[in-house]
Amino acid sequence: MDKSETKDRVRERIEEKITGFPVCEYAFIRLEEIPFSEKVRYICRTECPRYGKSWSCPPAVGTVEECRRRCLAFEGGFIFTTVSEGADLENMDAMLAMRTDHEKITRQIVKIFREEYEKVQAFSTESCAICEKCSYPDAPCRHPDHMLPSVEGQGILVTELAESHDITFLNGSDVVTWFSLILYSGQRQEACPDSKESI
Repeated sequence: MDKSETKDRVRERIEEKITGFPVCEYAFIRLEEIPFSEKVRYICRTECPRYGKSWSCPPAVGTVEECRRRCLAFEGGFIFTTVSEGADLENMDAMLAMRTDHEKITRQIVKIFREEYEKVQAFSTESCAICEKCSYPDAPCRHPDHMLPSVEGQGILVTELAESHDITFLNGSDVVTWFSLILYSGQRQEACPDSKESI
């Protein structure tokens, strides 16, 4: 079986498994399609109250160029969305509660990718909110294996990436669309029919 056929089989398995989750839209992407921009970092620095207060956000994640190099070290990507309906856009606490559901789904989908790939990194919407107060910059992250760094914090233009794959960014005035990006590499070897080893 050649590499392209194996790759297709892996995608089919992943797609089959994610049908069990309330994913709105998704796409497999090439890493060169990811748009990085210093403009996104400028917005983080000048408008986001979480800037400089979390391990999941700038400047803790490094420069945009450092983020770009880390992301391009992977082999492929997967972007997906979930939506929260009936959102009160003026109520930040309620919005964050809705985001928690999206991040639970993200972690479950990450597990699916880890079944197929050796190296997996996920980025989610907004700043990590596992801890009431992040340990940054006084101490190491308390939950490095569970933290989901911000997509935008990497300097990624999520709207442009979504539009390039016909993924809807705005789904209505009372609907919040949550994005996650999963990068992966090192496909696990499939077992041969006469082999005792499993995937």
